[in-house]
Amino acid sequence: MPTRGSTLETGVLYCEDNLSRLAHMPAESVDLIYLDPPFFSNRTYEVIWGDEAEVRSFEDRWEGGLQVYLGWMRDRVQEMHRVLKPTGSLYLHCDPHASHYLKQMLDAVFGPEHFRNEVVWKRTPFSGSSKARAQQLPRSHDLILFYTKGKTWTWHPPTLPYSQQYLARFKWKDSRGYYRKTLLKTYSQETLERLEREDRLIQPVRPGAKYSYKQYLNESSGRVQIDDVWTDVNALNPMARERLGYPTQKPEALLERIIEQSSDKGDVVLDPFCGCGTTIAVAQRLGRQWVGIDISPTAVNLVQRRLIKATNGAVRASLVGLPTTADALRTLKPFEFQNWIISKVFGTSAPRKSGDMGIDGYSFMVHDPIQVKQSDKVGRNVVDNFETAMRRAGKTTGYIIAFSFTRNAREEVARARVQDGLDITLVTVQSLLDAKDEFYGPLMPKGAVVTELPLTPPTSGRALPTAEELVASDKGAAAATA
Repeated sequence: MPTRGSTLETGVLYCEDNLSRLAHMPAESVDLIYLDPPFFSNRTYEVIWGDEAEVRSFEDRWEGGLQVYLGWMRDRVQEMHRVLKPTGSLYLHCDPHASHYLKQMLDAVFGPEHFRNEVVWKRTPFSGSSKARAQQLPRSHDLILFYTKGKTWTWHPPTLPYSQQYLARFKWKDSRGYYRKTLLKTYSQETLERLEREDRLIQPVRPGAKYSYKQYLNESSGRVQIDDVWTDVNALNPMARERLGYPTQKPEALLERIIEQSSDKGDVVLDPFCGCGTTIAVAQRLGRQWVGIDISPTAVNLVQRRLIKATNGAVRASLVGLPTTADALRTLKPFEFQNWIISKVFGTSAPRKSGDMGIDGYSFMVHDPIQVKQSDKVGRNVVDNFETAMRRAGKTTGYIIAFSFTRNAREEVARARVQDGLDITLVTVQSLLDAKDEFYGPLMPKGAVVTELPLTPPTSGRALPTAEELVASDKGAAAATA
């Protein structure tokens, strides 16, 4: 059994499987959990971050079917229940593919008496192919399952200003202001006399009809409580400023509502599938403490940069669990490994992951080509192919990064420099790991002049790859490293 901590450190982004991290967290230390786990929808997502410097590949397809998926989720939810405070709340974001099964699982863990709401979020007018829409109703909503740990919980009822349609009902006016006519469904003689004295009673328009009374707009709160169908929070549109290129990214307005209604300032918010960091960014802005977990190094690095940008550098999360050894880097998926390398040298990822002509990224500032190989003993053939790619790109300087290189590869680099004027540098992964922090992972060999690099790399402005291209690329890369 892992040793569980006695205190919870906040402001931390953990790069690891959330089950392992949750098991180490102290009991009853978190006020609010929001999780947006991979949906059981048999789709492959290929994610390109908006600055083109990050590409992340993941599948929400589970071998073994639904029961494997539910078991995988149950293990994690049980730990989430343990770390919640007695007054804490949990919101699980899902879609209709498995929501009913997930609700049964949550009932088993939390108890059916602690189920509070099934929130329907109408995220978009419709989705799905035209063929699917022709054979069934268009799909336009997600579900958010809301549970509490105890019988009392933090709660601030969410409200919205009156709609224009509702305000239009206040169409009569007297010396007190605008009012609407509201029917008196039940009343006593005493009530009628009081309303008569206050000049609020409205006589029936015909014999036998019921009385009405004047309901004044200026005596109302001006707001109406929100129910469990949310139609006022739109999904991110392609041009939204907060969009990072993550296809399942949720809008900040959605997390604002959840965090504000179920936590207070200073409370601890946990997102165990933090992805691109919307929960973390909103919790920070609303004055909550937070903890984020994601298995992807790319995601964790992105959340860090998002926080720095959102706070003008005032907030920099503690990063725990990022790869720090060559052995750890060998275990990464191909795109994650490539992302780590490009990010380490503050480069820019190539805009195409398939048909990239041997160029995986470009160096900072001067935009020289970079090729990344997640392998040992990279040979002369790789160098030969990279020379062709450099000529095609019109470049005379480039870098190949791998775990190690053969003697033939180094000899070809020397020949190309003398005979062809191509300056290729072979960089080992270990040399990047050994680089001093102030060097920010330089691409230059030992002894060269190293320039410190700024936080944010430039974007290339090139067209983003299609999902189909990235799916094919990820499968091909995985096969190549198998």
